[in-house]
Amino acid sequence: MFENLSEKLQRSFKTLRGTGTLTDENINEALREIRLALLESDVNLNVAKDLIESIRAKALGTQVATALSPAEQIVKIVRDELVTVLGTDTARFKFASQPPSVILMAGLQGSGKTTTSGKLAEWLKKGGHRPMLVSVDVYRPAAREQLKVVANSIKAQLYEGKFEPLTTNNQQLATETVLRLAKEAKREAANYGCDILIVDTAGRLGIDEALMEEMAELKKLLNPSEILFVADAMTGQDAVKSAQAFNEKLAITGSILTKMDGDSRGGAALSIRQITGQPVKFLGTGEKPDAFEAFHPDRIVSRILGMGDIATLLERAEEKLDKNKAEAFAKKALSGDGFSLEDFREQLRQIKKLGSMQSIMKMLPSVGPFAGLQQAAGAVDEKQFTRVESIINSMTMKERLNSSIINGSRRKRIAAGSGVQVSEVNNLLKQHAQMSKMFKTMGSGGNKMQQRLMSQMGGGQRFGR
Repeated sequence: MFENLSEKLQRSFKTLRGTGTLTDENINEALREIRLALLESDVNLNVAKDLIESIRAKALGTQVATALSPAEQIVKIVRDELVTVLGTDTARFKFASQPPSVILMAGLQGSGKTTTSGKLAEWLKKGGHRPMLVSVDVYRPAAREQLKVVANSIKAQLYEGKFEPLTTNNQQLATETVLRLAKEAKREAANYGCDILIVDTAGRLGIDEALMEEMAELKKLLNPSEILFVADAMTGQDAVKSAQAFNEKLAITGSILTKMDGDSRGGAALSIRQITGQPVKFLGTGEKPDAFEAFHPDRIVSRILGMGDIATLLERAEEKLDKNKAEAFAKKALSGDGFSLEDFREQLRQIKKLGSMQSIMKMLPSVGPFAGLQQAAGAVDEKQFTRVESIINSMTMKERLNSSIINGSRRKRIAAGSGVQVSEVNNLLKQHAQMSKMFKTMGSGGNKMQQRLMSQMGGGQRFGR
């Protein structure tokens, strides 16, 4: 996500590199490029115009640090203004004084409301909450069934309710059924000790009066703590217009942008908050229940400007990786005890928990020593990891623990068992040997350094004695 905007902004900053000072001429040239970058990334025209004027005023009207180059000065100003547009702080949830707190999910059909409701429930569970899900979409039985599947997959409470499928286009009857289901679900959430009720509402292909009236009735009945507008980021300005319409009718409290993994422009993220005045709270970044992250404006701006998002990557690692296994591996690898293929397979599995290599590398900076990494990520063959694991799986435990015994006949057997060429087995063994040698070198170097430090601090005595 944001690749196009990031690339185009980087291009606009290049026009200032090599210049000695900021002048009206080079500022205007850079701003033309930035404006074009914003519009090509589907940022709302008025938002882009206001942003450019604000950057211009800051660039011409403030004293900048003499230690910064003109390009760095503009980057700093753009960063500050983008953070202002997106919101200076990470949005927080509001909760009712008496549970359950109700979260009303709003949006058009196809925006991903049902899947997002499940993702939000999973995210809340990780924070210690007990969410309950309910679908009040009485128009599409498939939507209710989909929410049931989602709830089962994340082991969340679901209130199904009972009603006869609608056989007529009686809007009044439909609305009465919707309100009854919502009221029953709120009561059930309280009875089951669930502190949050997530209400997945019906959508339409477009905004109409019936949809808005039904949402207004739900708001009046449930008094929700949050009304979250779910928008498909790939629809760009259509998502912004829909958000504006829902906000005018319902006064939404925030937005969730879905399918961000498929949108390289990012214009909707920059526009929705400015148009509605309400923060973007979450991003949907994939199909899996955990492909969901809180929206941190400062981190997003860092991604847009090519500075990476190390904080989110570290949070993901802390959540996904087994700390005890990582520490045990590091201790073993650096102690000289060896780095077996069994260890290698375990590390591959740990890395895969973080997501694709593309998603990992895109969180690294794209400037300085990391320049080119994000482009290189596109050339990574994710299937190669599966092939490597398959090769190791085809080995016996004795072979995985001692790769030196793998002779020619064993290599043929392993290749046949994993469905690869013998050359791929040979490459893996060669890479493993090189990595083992590297770890042994690092380990021996660390031991020598530790011995030297101990001798300096206490004549060779152990620390703490």
